[in-house]
Amino acid sequence: MASYCLTVTRLQLALGTGARRFHVSAAFSAKAKVAMSRFEPGSTVNYDKMHENINTVRRRLGRPLTLSEKIVYGHLDDPAGQEIDRGRTYLRLRPDRVAMQDATAQMAMLQFISSGLPKVAVPSTIHCDHLIEAQIGGAQDLQRAKEVNQEVYNFLATAAAKYGVGFWKPGSGIIHQIILENYAYPGVMLIGTDSHTPNGGGLGAICIGVGGADAVDVMAGIPWELKCPKVIGVRLTGTLSGWTSPKDVILKVAGILTVKGGTGAIVEYHGPGVDSISCTGMATICNMGAEIGATTSVFPYNHRMKTYMEKTGRGEIAALSEQFKDDLVPDKNCEYDQIVEINLSELKPHINGPFTPDLAHPVSDIGATAKKHGWPLEVKVGLIGSCTNSSYEDMGRAASLAKQALDKGLKCKAQFTVTPGSEQIRATIERDGYAKILSDVGGVVLANACGPCIGQWDRKDVKKGEKNTIVTSFNRNFTARNDANPATHAFVTSPEIVTALAIAGTLNFNPETDYLTAPNGEKFKLEPPTGDELPSRDFDPGQDTYQHPPAESGAVKVDVSPSSNRLQLLELPSSRKMEDMRVL
Repeated sequence: MASYCLTVTRLQLALGTGARRFHVSAAFSAKAKVAMSRFEPGSTVNYDKMHENINTVRRRLGRPLTLSEKIVYGHLDDPAGQEIDRGRTYLRLRPDRVAMQDATAQMAMLQFISSGLPKVAVPSTIHCDHLIEAQIGGAQDLQRAKEVNQEVYNFLATAAAKYGVGFWKPGSGIIHQIILENYAYPGVMLIGTDSHTPNGGGLGAICIGVGGADAVDVMAGIPWELKCPKVIGVRLTGTLSGWTSPKDVILKVAGILTVKGGTGAIVEYHGPGVDSISCTGMATICNMGAEIGATTSVFPYNHRMKTYMEKTGRGEIAALSEQFKDDLVPDKNCEYDQIVEINLSELKPHINGPFTPDLAHPVSDIGATAKKHGWPLEVKVGLIGSCTNSSYEDMGRAASLAKQALDKGLKCKAQFTVTPGSEQIRATIERDGYAKILSDVGGVVLANACGPCIGQWDRKDVKKGEKNTIVTSFNRNFTARNDANPATHAFVTSPEIVTALAIAGTLNFNPETDYLTAPNGEKFKLEPPTGDELPSRDFDPGQDTYQHPPAESGAVKVDVSPSSNRLQLLELPSSRKMEDMRVL
């Protein structure tokens, strides 16, 4: 309630009683009017304004700018007057859009309703992904979630319709994958009510995880405050190949910087090695930047991003990005507060954990290390997917390993689960045969939702307190994170390594050097994984799970039952009651 009152007070002070003032951050571009997404034809990409702001700030500071600075300062409310000192001053910013997941959207929308505003001031979306528990399999779990959470979904759907917010229904997919497929683009500034919002940095966007009150400010048209971030540069050289994947980059960085090393900073990847990483691979790296405490992470615009946008139906934005590409990469000779250098050609596959995502080990060492510390060697469950690693490329590379095992008559020794990041990914991997291969090797395809990654997992194979090991392609592995069992030793790694270890059934297996045994006694090694970056055909969108806000919403009634134990409309304190309140 204290958070609610503070938010309402800020709204009243900023807007004035009964005020209906809006800030529209996406003004029409002088060069071209390109929609920010296919769902919002009236809101356009505003590179002209960002370009103008960047030039204003560059003249004031008299120095080259990092990419992070270009995008952040390009969204300043007052670029001519804002005091700018990395790590010290607070910036007033105008983000382009807001995204909310269903757990945090509930209070955020209740607070926004209390503002008295008729519509959100910037494009905003709600994504139903956090309330679906993994129990049996995708379809059954989704249906159960709809029944258990019906009043929450009804509230969010009607509130979204009433106030001009896009609504992604349960089963649509994970918020961060939906953003990457539809809303992120180079140079956009997006805030999301989830810590892994930085996933969008894989498309050259500044995407920052925030609390619900911050989202309400932006939806109400109030400038958003952020402490001016420092910038950590990660220079990549060499080329990814073989068993090494984009996930290994962030696993290595986490080992170097630790869970606190990125606090108060944006991690900016750059260097010639960037071009060897796919767009979705860059998103994986940015996603897990949350585990080092970073404000967000970002990659510079390149041809990989252009290709991904074209493949996901955003060719016009890709073309416009080409026109403004100088604003979407760092200036030459820009300065970073810290530099980390990684040679991708020398980088080895990594696995981090247990109990913390910064305890980094080369996969070649994990067996011996586990024996030394008494960690369970048997892998009970391997879990791939989640917002961190559920791209078409991820699923294809995992399926290539599963196919090799199946061809030799092997299936996974461990339990194996697959979480598609979106309905589009689910439908496409099903069409292209990857889902069948992963199922045939022993995998259970779960709902397009967060599921076990956030602890939404009704696990039955071990008792609470029973010591065991799981390996995941998720982002977090803190104590009891996935299954509420403090004795579960959770390790995070790439989908490829998860698949290999699930097939082998043990941590004491290095797929680069060790052999598996087929049922006929034949010894064989897994060949390095392969997979297409993007499907050769268009993505299959699957079921239509998006609800457009109606053009006229006056007749829409927000659905909150008076007898609900989960939801309650908030009463706005009267101005009379606030007369004697002290403003802090």
